[in-house]
Amino acid sequence: MSQGFSNPVLEQRFKEFIALDTDRYGMLKSLLDELSLRPQVITISGNRHFFVASPDQGPVKGWPPGKQHGIILVAHYDRVADSPGANDNSAAVFELIEAALRLRQAGVHSWLIIFTDKEELHAGEGIRDQGSYSLAKGLRDIGFRNSRFYIFDACGSGDTLIISTMADHVMRDEQGLGIIKTRHLVQQLRNQALETVRALNMDRVQLIPTPFSDDAGFFRAGIAAQTITMLPAAEAAAFGSLLRNRPDFADVLVSREVQASYDRRLIPATWRRMNGPEDSYYRLTPQNFSVVVRFICALCKG
Repeated sequence: MSQGFSNPVLEQRFKEFIALDTDRYGMLKSLLDELSLRPQVITISGNRHFFVASPDQGPVKGWPPGKQHGIILVAHYDRVADSPGANDNSAAVFELIEAALRLRQAGVHSWLIIFTDKEELHAGEGIRDQGSYSLAKGLRDIGFRNSRFYIFDACGSGDTLIISTMADHVMRDEQGLGIIKTRHLVQQLRNQALETVRALNMDRVQLIPTPFSDDAGFFRAGIAAQTITMLPAAEAAAFGSLLRNRPDFADVLVSREVQASYDRRLIPATWRRMNGPEDSYYRLTPQNFSVVVRFICALCKG
């Protein structure tokens, strides 16, 4: 399998990170320290989130996290028990780390990366139990509502960048000034993502709804966020075609009953493998990790 990261430290640590017996919190802290990315761990509602800021901002110290940042990049580092979590969400975590190293070297300013805890929910838990909900609520209350939030999840398998439109679906019937403002901000985020795609001459890109990630908690807390993921081209095309014929199928992606549903077989195979033992290193396409890293860097430079 082709090497996925240009930094050899990341290449080695990635395989250790997805081992079933790895202390992911401890290893991520050690890796960020080793790479001199000056991580700060901030605990909110019992969840431990890592903050990594651009060099011009100085290290984040405690809560609130200092001055506002132009763009905030988010990826959850937790995983479901007994799953390697290679695609969900180790690949995006390490892609963001590689992007941070490149942005630092290029002298790009005003970005903040947050590696979130407790994206994965247990039976009986709801969106307000998600780590991103209490995090976003805190960020909203201290004036970060208008910051540009991009969430990266399941970015390790495929060659087609997916810009999620799930926000349109979940907010379509909601009313109020807050919802109108959130819709407007989401559209701005999406437009910037599309402008970045055009600047990079990327030809494999689709706009389709995706399963919820940390965006669920952000939306519930009143903060706009744009989710980015990846799919193999064939899966993306087939799913796009399905949605044109069954626009209501987006409901299946957010349904708690989908695991036992006959419609589950219509969800892209890459997404069906998440949260289980099949989410392994051998299902990844590391030769395409650079696509995501380039996109992240261009998004920040833009």
